Amino acid sequence: MTLPLNSSIKTVAVIGAGTMGIGIAQVAAGAGLQVLLFDMNSEVLNLSLASMSERLRKRVQQGKADAQITEQLISRVAIAYSLSELSSAQLVIEAVAEKLEIKQAIFGELEHICGENTLFASNTSSLSITAIGRHLKHPERLAGLHFFNPAPVMKLVEIIRGLETSESVIKTLKALALSFNKVPVICRSTPGFIVNRVARPFYAETLRALEEQIATPETLDSAIRDAGGFAMGPLQLTDLIGHDVNYSVTNSIFQAFGYDPRFQTSLIQLELVQAGHLGRKSKRGFYHYDENKSQRSPSFAPKITLSKPYDIKARGDWQLLPEFAQLLLKNGIPLEEPTQDDRNLPTLIVNQVIVMLTNGKLSSDVAQQMNRPVVQFDLSADYGRATAITLSCAKQNNHQQNQHVIAFFQSLGKEVIVLPDYPALLTMRTVAMLCNEALDAVNKGVASVQDVDNAMCFGVNYPKGPLAWGIQLGWQHILSTLEQLSHFYGDHRYRPNPLLRKLAAGYQTLSFKELS
Repeated sequence: MTLPLNSSIKTVAVIGAGTMGIGIAQVAAGAGLQVLLFDMNSEVLNLSLASMSERLRKRVQQGKADAQITEQLISRVAIAYSLSELSSAQLVIEAVAEKLEIKQAIFGELEHICGENTLFASNTSSLSITAIGRHLKHPERLAGLHFFNPAPVMKLVEIIRGLETSESVIKTLKALALSFNKVPVICRSTPGFIVNRVARPFYAETLRALEEQIATPETLDSAIRDAGGFAMGPLQLTDLIGHDVNYSVTNSIFQAFGYDPRFQTSLIQLELVQAGHLGRKSKRGFYHYDENKSQRSPSFAPKITLSKPYDIKARGDWQLLPEFAQLLLKNGIPLEEPTQDDRNLPTLIVNQVIVMLTNGKLSSDVAQQMNRPVVQFDLSADYGRATAITLSCAKQNNHQQNQHVIAFFQSLGKEVIVLPDYPALLTMRTVAMLCNEALDAVNKGVASVQDVDNAMCFGVNYPKGPLAWGIQLGWQHILSTLEQLSHFYGDHRYRPNPLLRKLAAGYQTLSFKELS
């Protein structure tokens, strides 16, 4: 069987005229390809194309797009009223409902309609490509081509290799995605592919904190968003996605991995689904979206003004937290050279209080071990740009000691979130779990190091790739955090990945390669 090179793909057929299908059609037409758009529901088909045309022409009216280029794009999308009309396409992309039997039936019909050289691709976000191609005579022609919503805007495309998928098909689809001005990542067909698998801890750790009554949804989201540097808080994001969708994906991956506790579903989210509180689309989830309901604010520490000057010392290797070091220097706080004793442990001393990045231990346990007052701060993608910082204080500290530390961070222009003494706080435990899951994907050959990080940055807009973040912090710190969480909870959910142990011990390194 001879498979076509990218240059021979002139016509793309898209099956399914829903939000994803019409978005993919627009992307392909925008790249200069002829597009055949098909849907079983002819009314949806016509309405979808009309809606796309109206939306694109509105951009022209707003001065955001060129009129001629826009009309050329629209003219390249033609309606097909039957599957048989797709026979001329060199690539068929299926974007219908996430039901295995439906997808299998469609591709089964297409084998009788299209020539042997036609490539088949499914936009599935969760189903096995191997299973979809199970009954095909030529399963090697089928791959996953998973766009993210909205397809014309989102940069990432996951290209999924089934058990039988030909390498030439993968190369062709990668070249095609690059011609679409997308960032392609390649992965094996495993549950959740890259993004939906690696992203599970982003939601799970905040849901656990909410279940444990650590803080309100507003405060927990602020700890991840305003202090941690993520674009949205996890609870805010699940409201946007829809709790029915988010819970279903988590439950699907939980089942597919044999009920592994690291993918454990949340009872508090299940209850929202059962109540029909699905988020924005139902006007109620973790937040209310009724105009008559006032929204609550995150809980920040009250402003403190101290007459006594601060005695600040900054010790340790601040290369681990370069943005924090810049913040200190910007505020006139010199960094002492690290000694042999405190190397790799960046630490502040604020009026005799030890202030340090959380490592998974309770602040109270650290204070007991050091016999000193201790405040731990949470991880941030960029301490300079963050508008807030999250702290936890040891129970041994007196009120004045805590106030001194809070006032110090407020003097740096930060809102201060004070959480109860909670191991690894919130962003640190979330990032440690993201690192662990990303390493598991690499360790099991699901995807390359670069593709995993690209997937998380371009697919879900993370401020840093989890693996690049792990390298910056040091694998020993990630390992220590997970080990402390595992000890605290007695829960296999936090068990460190074997590759993480090798990296922490220095037995192995990770290699990043640029996209070719």
